[in-house]
Amino acid sequence: MKPYTELLDFKTLGDDRGSLVALEENYNTPFAIKRVYYIFETKSGVRRGYHAHKYLKQLAICISGSCTFLLEDGTTKKDIFLDSPNKGLLIEGLVWREMYDFSEDCILLILASEHFNEDDYIRDYDTFLKLATS
Repeated sequence: MKPYTELLDFKTLGDDRGSLVALEENYNTPFAIKRVYYIFETKSGVRRGYHAHKYLKQLAICISGSCTFLLEDGTTKKDIFLDSPNKGLLIEGLVWREMYDFSEDCILLILASEHFNEDDYIRDYDTFLKLATS
């Protein structure tokens, strides 16, 4: 799978009572959802992630607050700032990811295409670089 990232916009529904975003697998999320988790109460100055996945697809949504992703495909690095509950960051293929600059109120929701599988993780940066550039 070729490394790929994309920022997706989700349709916001609502009225004077408030707003709502509905996420539906294979409709406005580009894969079947097998796992959902969220990161919250991240301490100031902490970076998270420090890994890549061999096959897993993920969709990251900052449902409250903000954070920044550092994404790398082995040759190119880019930072993506998430601060909206109606935008999602799609990450597919061999992409190293780090998350940082979490706001105090940040809740980062992750939708994943597969159940947790430690064998899918690449946690060593040098191993990632060898795989990504070979």
